[in-house]
Amino acid sequence: MNIHSSAIVNPGAELGEDVEIGPHTIIENDVIINEGTKIASNVLLASGTRIGKNCTIHHGAVLGTLPQDLKFGGEKTTLEIGENTTIREYATLNRGTKDHWKTEVGNNCLLMAYSHVAHDCVLGNNVIIANSVNMAGHVTIEDFVGIGGLAPIHQFVKIGKHTFIGGGYRVPKDVPPFILAMGEPLKFGGLNTIGLQRRGFDSNTIMLIKKAYKILYRSNLIVKEALQKIEEEVEQVDEVKYLVSFIRNSERGLIR
Repeated sequence: MNIHSSAIVNPGAELGEDVEIGPHTIIENDVIINEGTKIASNVLLASGTRIGKNCTIHHGAVLGTLPQDLKFGGEKTTLEIGENTTIREYATLNRGTKDHWKTEVGNNCLLMAYSHVAHDCVLGNNVIIANSVNMAGHVTIEDFVGIGGLAPIHQFVKIGKHTFIGGGYRVPKDVPPFILAMGEPLKFGGLNTIGLQRRGFDSNTIMLIKKAYKILYRSNLIVKEALQKIEEEVEQVDEVKYLVSFIRNSERGLIR
């Protein structure tokens, strides 16, 4: 391990092999940092933080601090970061409450400068959060989602896989998978075709997803009727089944 002489590391913290800790960084009790992770200067890793292998935490980031939730009663909760994830300067990530008991960030994620991940949020793998994206509590962001800078995300919102949300747009409702979302109010902006192609989706699957969304957003049917029509008229490949399930289980309602 390479720990700068000015860093403060509580004896109750667990550090793996090849961990690096920069100047003036504070590592509190009950923190776990797995092997190969690099912590820059002036970082705070508060009690309950768990960081996976080969992560990079940049200058001034604050991880694992108390949730900003008036219902929080001091219960023992955690912030859990997966492997190969990068957290840039001055990002803030809070730990969970008794509602979920933890805040989670997956593998291979990038959280850019000044982004905020609130209590009980769950971020999947390969998520990219641009500068100053601020999410409220209980947000779920699934795999391969990209969110442009300065976007505020309402509590309990769920964002489906392979979706891209443009910068600066407020996210007040659930955003279904595989799409581009933009505008004020936030609305469906077409299929994320380029993103899907880059991730290996074949042309037939993309065509079926596009057909499903044409029914959902262009047929003037209510959601219940649109889902029934999708199940009857669109080949039920796994991606279409997932799309239907996501929409059917939406609790905040969908963007239009």
